[in-house]
Amino acid sequence: MVINGENLTIEDVIKVAIKGEKVELSAEAIEKIEHSRKYVEKVLERGEVIYGVTTGFGKFCNVAISSEDTRKLQINLIRSHSVGVGDYFPEEIVRAMMLLRANALAKGYSGVRLSTIMTLIEMLNKGVTPLVPSQGSLGASGDLVPLAHMVLVMIGEGEAFFEGRVLPGRKALELAGIKPLILEAKEGLALINGTQAMSAIGCIALAEACNLSKVADICGALTLEALNGIVDAFDEKIHMARPHPGQLECAKNVLRLVEGSTFVTRQGELKVQDAYALRCMPQVHGATKDALRHVRHVLETEINSATDNPLLFPDEEQVLSGGNFHGQPVAINMDYMGIAVSELANISERRIERLVNPYLNEGLPAFLTKEGGLNSGLMISQYTAAALVSENKTLSFPASVDSIPSSANQEDHVSMGTIAARKAMKIVENTRNVLAIELLCAAQAIDLRFEKNGVKGRLGKGTACAYEAIRERVPALGEDRVLSGDVKNLSELIKSGDLVKRIEDSIGPLY
Repeated sequence: MVINGENLTIEDVIKVAIKGEKVELSAEAIEKIEHSRKYVEKVLERGEVIYGVTTGFGKFCNVAISSEDTRKLQINLIRSHSVGVGDYFPEEIVRAMMLLRANALAKGYSGVRLSTIMTLIEMLNKGVTPLVPSQGSLGASGDLVPLAHMVLVMIGEGEAFFEGRVLPGRKALELAGIKPLILEAKEGLALINGTQAMSAIGCIALAEACNLSKVADICGALTLEALNGIVDAFDEKIHMARPHPGQLECAKNVLRLVEGSTFVTRQGELKVQDAYALRCMPQVHGATKDALRHVRHVLETEINSATDNPLLFPDEEQVLSGGNFHGQPVAINMDYMGIAVSELANISERRIERLVNPYLNEGLPAFLTKEGGLNSGLMISQYTAAALVSENKTLSFPASVDSIPSSANQEDHVSMGTIAARKAMKIVENTRNVLAIELLCAAQAIDLRFEKNGVKGRLGKGTACAYEAIRERVPALGEDRVLSGDVKNLSELIKSGDLVKRIEDSIGPLY
């Protein structure tokens, strides 16, 4: 993958961070990087005052640093800012951070040497992944703490994953054939002053959230059949009368998924209208689709931006201090994404309740078991879904409305964007498990519906694929058994993308 600081996509991030695609710089990016570095050297020769180059950091911005101490300043910056705590980020998050930092530096506004960016790219390509603690970032001045831990390994310190082992940073570099970096003027600051941790989490969470948006439509369509739901609510005329794009997309998805089904009904055939959890899927799922579309726009703008400070404009011979490191655009959208994905879980849990509740499930056995009393069936699966949904509600409280001043009030408003991103990622994980529970319950309900009808009914073309995929992973429930493994298997089916791919191979792309 050739990067140039301009056109990285969410899909590109996934290819590199998760699938291991190699990275190189474009010729144009190399030219811009070298042009920018020459200007830094020219400014240093003139003895000009530049924040973080000839001065201290944060509240120390007015403390002058001598030319002989510029290297020490950069190394001290990395060491002093490496104060992360908590669990380490998964490797894919750190790999995404490395890619995004390299892409931002490739824009040529940061004044680092080409060899510095190449060290970062070489680590990425050879699989040297720094251990980065997940807690410690305020999201302005960017993700200082996690990025500092990333840079520690670049300079031969810290720890890294390499070939399945955790090693001292210097040892990992040595085994990979990479020379430790000696930081020059401005480089430490340029490497850690940015939003790449929150953006990395955001990109990976968004990719899965978009998958979950399709899976929610699949789950809802299967439940619609299990409950003899009414397809008229998905008629395009209704949705053209209120033409939010996501709403139209969900309605189209559901109709395509259940096409040919003998289980769905028409308005007035068995009932006049369904409960909201079935009838309002386009309005609820669709609002999430629209939210995710907006989040994508913000993230793809962010990951192709220069987010450090100060920025260099060599052609104008200017060094300008500003605040592009401030994570507020990402922070608000991570909260937005968390709320949007939570709603997929909220409505899914209500469909699960309708499936297991004998007063709501259109004549199916209580808790979807034939010998209720002796067996509890899928009773407690709804408890788990309810617990996850309740946890999501707590996690959905926005982090971006909080701020705590830092650096003696020099940095007096911060974004908490990395906290927002971490919460959004947890919401995605919880929602995936709720949808897995709905798949488990809906498939069981379909089996019982087949039996109740006394004949082999017919699922829709898309939902039949979903049902087959479920039954390949999880058998129908007869007597009670431990169900946590079933939920895990279906959660993995969802996360892998195999469920969506299988259905799209059959009926074409879902929206």
